[in-house]
Amino acid sequence: MTFSALIAAAKRHDCGFVFAVPQEWHQGRTAYGGFSSAVSLTAAMEVGGDSLPPLRSAVVSFVGPVYGEIDVRARVLRRGKNAKWIAVELMREGEVVLTATFVFMGPVDSSVHLNDCPPPEHVIPPELAEPYRPHAHMPSFVANYFDAGFALPKGADKRPDMCWWVRLKDRAGIDPMAEMLLIADVLPPGVMPLMSRGTPVSSMTWQSNLLTAAPVTRDGWWLLRSTGDYAENGCSSQVMRMWNADGAPVMAGMQAIALFG
Repeated sequence: MTFSALIAAAKRHDCGFVFAVPQEWHQGRTAYGGFSSAVSLTAAMEVGGDSLPPLRSAVVSFVGPVYGEIDVRARVLRRGKNAKWIAVELMREGEVVLTATFVFMGPVDSSVHLNDCPPPEHVIPPELAEPYRPHAHMPSFVANYFDAGFALPKGADKRPDMCWWVRLKDRAGIDPMAEMLLIADVLPPGVMPLMSRGTPVSSMTWQSNLLTAAPVTRDGWWLLRSTGDYAENGCSSQVMRMWNADGAPVMAGMQAIALFG
């Protein structure tokens, strides 16, 4: 079931909706984090109403496994003159399994103009990138719902760095901002090249800042990069970036990941 079809079929209530997580969207024993985040954003946008400004920031905490029947509940925390804060909780059997806070904000005049988010050098165009091949440890949702290819030439040494081209196979009916969150977490952790294949990992928190109010690209392709910059005692921190097919930055963020090995 595509993301759009799942959202359309969900059972609505006064502050959100209820749905069952399809097995094909699982990553281990829980739902893929980008999927759960996009579901949360969808509920926030429905509660926010038609006059909602563009999404500018999202903070997600992965509290517990997201599977089975999930009750998605959203509420407005604050309405400012130009911004709105909306909180979302995903509930399973009465317990919170994910929390998210979204900030929606319209444009304001500012004298500050800064763009220090260049794409990586020597990027391979998406049409020439080596496709990412399915393997035994690869979650099925990647092959089912995404096209992916390696965006940088392979180096001789192992580095805590992942960089792929990614696009949704079926983009019909999905909100552009929900598409951003659905795609932005596809990469394995940046430190994965330093780990043994099959080592369990788990995202703990994820903050994403949207750098454009209207994300657009060519042929559905987005460039993703995750770079690990710290890992000790089973806790890894990584920087995440996302650009469109022309190299314009669209998202910046960071994530904390638990490493079980």
